[in-house]
Amino acid sequence: MKLSAIALPILAILVFIGLSSYYIVDEREKALKLWFGEVVSVDDDPGLYFKIPFLHEIVKYDDRILPLDSQPLEVTMEDNRRFEVDAFARWRISDVVKFRKAIGSGGINSARARLEIILNAELRTVLGDVRSGALLSADRVGLMNLIRDAARTKALALGVEVIDVRIKRADLPQQNLEKTFERMRAERQREAADEIARGNEAAQRARAIADRTVVETVSEARKNSEIIRGEADAKRNAVFAEAFGRDPEFFAFYRSLRAYENSLLSGSSTMVISPDSDFFTYLKSDTAQ
Repeated sequence: MKLSAIALPILAILVFIGLSSYYIVDEREKALKLWFGEVVSVDDDPGLYFKIPFLHEIVKYDDRILPLDSQPLEVTMEDNRRFEVDAFARWRISDVVKFRKAIGSGGINSARARLEIILNAELRTVLGDVRSGALLSADRVGLMNLIRDAARTKALALGVEVIDVRIKRADLPQQNLEKTFERMRAERQREAADEIARGNEAAQRARAIADRTVVETVSEARKNSEIIRGEADAKRNAVFAEAFGRDPEFFAFYRSLRAYENSLLSGSSTMVISPDSDFFTYLKSDTAQ
């Protein structure tokens, strides 16, 4: 009984030591074996590894490509226009020994903070040397490559490789955006007022031309009608003159008949004339004097 009471704790300790004597590294990781804080080996191949319990410290790091989403950064461009830039990066640990020495025990979170500082500094440096139009055009790709290359160079000191840098968004700050919208709105209202004024002017000009054309057309038509009427009257009078000139007696008889016709119409004025007047010559006799 006493032997069993002693053997069981010893067996438990041996099992614990045995379980603490190995560790597993999978294909997504890299591991450092530390001896009192000093790196003694790097395990970057997946598999089973052994260590001395309580003396070796094993630190594992993610070997995959990791994201870095930076906070929106306000940048002043070369033309003094300010933009709020939102960028992100993709990175991975390229040298775990250098990474451990540079970052210490902070791990991935500390590395992200250090990388964000580097990324923000390069964003300000590169974008501060170009005009705002380059950020809003096809030149934006070239600017992102410049930021990536500069950040990659500085990140090597951390044992980190910057894979890519991209600008997700580049907008005016909110206060500038509202002022820009107000300016654009005022500009559009001014253009609309100019267009309305030009339209009214064109309408008045077209209306005046139409009115003048109407007056000119009516005047020309009246002139032509008076000319035609005058020519017709002249031709009629010429025909009458020629006809009456051939027989003066017939002309006198015709004029008397017209006079009788006009004077004897219904509603005509009353005339007091002597029956012996020459007016009734053709009524008293069928023979003209």
